[in-house]
Amino acid sequence: MAFIKEESEDMKIEETFNVKHEDTEEQTNMIIIKEETEDMKTEEIFRVKQDTEERTECSSVQRALDLLGLIDGDNSDLDVSDYDDPILDGNYQPSPHEKSSSEDSSDDENPISEPTVHSIGCKHADSADNGSWTGTETGAGTGSCCTHRPRRQSQEIEAGSSVDDLEEPPGPSQTTKKKKGDSEQGHGLRWKATQLTPKLTEYQHQDKTDLDRHGWTPLDYLEHYIDRDLMMTIAECSNIMSLSKSGEPLNMTVDEVYHFFGACIFMSCIRYPTIRMYWSKALKITAITDKFTRSRFFKLREAIKVVIDHDVPEDLKMSDKFWKVRPFLDRILRGCLSLNRPDCASISEQMIPFTGACPCRQYLPMKPNPVGIKNFLCATADGIVLDFELYQGTGSLIEKVEEPEGLSLGNLVIERLCQTLHRGTKVYCNRFFTTIKGVQRMMDKELYMTGTITKNQLTEVKHKLPSDKAMKNAGRGTSSEVSAGDGKLCVVKWYDNKPVLLVSVVHGRQPEDTCQRWDKKKKQYVTVSRPSIIREYNSKMGGVDLMDRMISNYRMSTRTKKWTMRMVMHFTDLALANSWLLYRKDHAICAGPKTRPIQFLQFRMEVAMTLLAQHHSADADLSAQSEEEEHSNQGVKRHVTELPHVSVRRRANAHLPEIISLKNAMRCRQLGCTGRTRVRCMTCKVFLCLQTERNCFLAFHT
Repeated sequence: MAFIKEESEDMKIEETFNVKHEDTEEQTNMIIIKEETEDMKTEEIFRVKQDTEERTECSSVQRALDLLGLIDGDNSDLDVSDYDDPILDGNYQPSPHEKSSSEDSSDDENPISEPTVHSIGCKHADSADNGSWTGTETGAGTGSCCTHRPRRQSQEIEAGSSVDDLEEPPGPSQTTKKKKGDSEQGHGLRWKATQLTPKLTEYQHQDKTDLDRHGWTPLDYLEHYIDRDLMMTIAECSNIMSLSKSGEPLNMTVDEVYHFFGACIFMSCIRYPTIRMYWSKALKITAITDKFTRSRFFKLREAIKVVIDHDVPEDLKMSDKFWKVRPFLDRILRGCLSLNRPDCASISEQMIPFTGACPCRQYLPMKPNPVGIKNFLCATADGIVLDFELYQGTGSLIEKVEEPEGLSLGNLVIERLCQTLHRGTKVYCNRFFTTIKGVQRMMDKELYMTGTITKNQLTEVKHKLPSDKAMKNAGRGTSSEVSAGDGKLCVVKWYDNKPVLLVSVVHGRQPEDTCQRWDKKKKQYVTVSRPSIIREYNSKMGGVDLMDRMISNYRMSTRTKKWTMRMVMHFTDLALANSWLLYRKDHAICAGPKTRPIQFLQFRMEVAMTLLAQHHSADADLSAQSEEEEHSNQGVKRHVTELPHVSVRRRANAHLPEIISLKNAMRCRQLGCTGRTRVRCMTCKVFLCLQTERNCFLAFHT
């Protein structure tokens, strides 16, 4: 029995031990499961925290974009406190728990807080309860407290400024740059339906006057652009290049260069279908044929050079596409830059017609000459060219402009051509050159632009202007105006046959006047209301068009395949047109309104005849060919020598008398003299009386 009892007790102890052992294993398993559950919770906490931070950043970006949109428009209804993001909450105050958490984290380099269920709560729920983030987030490294510090700093910056004063709202930098770049299209400016209040700098006039040219002849005006030094350069370069290419000397003299340009100007005034007809027996013009033969003229035209090709460095050839005519262009440009600068100037583009091979040929379908070389001009309202720039790519303009980053081609041209204008000058241009960014940039330099502009440059302004349909229903002459918040910039929309948009910092809608417009339906002129900006733009913008029209009337159209000759002829036409416009301006000041100035055609003829009569060599015989023809045809037909130009007649050092042994004396060519004589001038080849009682030789040459 005792043995049985001991066995029973042993069995009980063993069962108890087994039970305890099973309990221990179950507890161990529970601890392991609990640890695995806590690890899973920790991973879940990290994942939820990461998702929450991403939602927070997205929400912050969205709120920043909304704020930027409200800044462009009316933000009077903005309620910052309704935003869920505590950064954008104007009444945001950090909770005590957050303050203590931030203070503790600042003392500990690597704080690690215990994860709690409360720390993984939704941000929107906490914001709805407390208006701030109250949980203690757990993250890697520095934890959540380091995340709150820059947020409180952003909140402190915004607390002392309104929404309109925000310069860089929180969000990605790309969004900020995009908004700043939108200022070119009118973004960032507050537009209101108010009148323009311009604040302009007074124009600074030059000390020089236009009265210094009193008594100038037409040739003097031309030599302001094309002088004798340039003619000598052309003769020297042409001889050197002709000798290096063909091995034969050209023997071009400076007088021949003068005669060549005079003949080309003369041909532009009296047009024949072909150049060869000027030397034909039936239609020849002795003013041209007496200077050189037909073959000599074509040989000179083919050999005309402005530079010596071998002396031009390779880097200049690569950077300048028009290096072959650069000295000629620089001399014309120097004459334009020496003119007085007015208070108003216009900028537009010009086409040099040429369809052959050239370094930089352009195609503009809306121009009268669509194919050719593009030239940007800065001219006065009277058409006088002040500056020009040949287009050879955007890169050449970037090198000549300060701070060219972000500027379009039109803005680069404006920056380049306005470099010689004075402060306070009003600049007028068309829509190719006009942008809001360009207008503001020129206004900072105290140059005030006015010009047409396209709709895509005014994406924010067009919503505050009447639609095209509404203005069409209102009738012709309807206009509307909006101005920037500071009142320094305005946009005017006017409806005539079609709507037109103009931007200006000088002129606005008022005062309005009326103008006459043709009505196709009524077949008569009707009176239409016109804003002030339209009147000023039309009166100041026609300078470049006037220059184009004058050049096209008497263009030196020497048919050639060489673009260099085309450029030389075009800029000679430009110099002639500029000279006549300058002469007409001086004539109005000096002579008064009673005396009429000579016309442009007569002005060109005067210059051509003077150039053809140029004679700078004392021992040269300008009419040797005519003398040979005279002797050969003496018995057949009497040759009447043409009277030389007054500029040649009055050059005393080149005129000597000679006695010609003739059977019959020749009639004296002095005006009013009826006598006969055998004395002839060796230079002029005309017979003049040289007697004690009648000295026609002296009277003719003085």
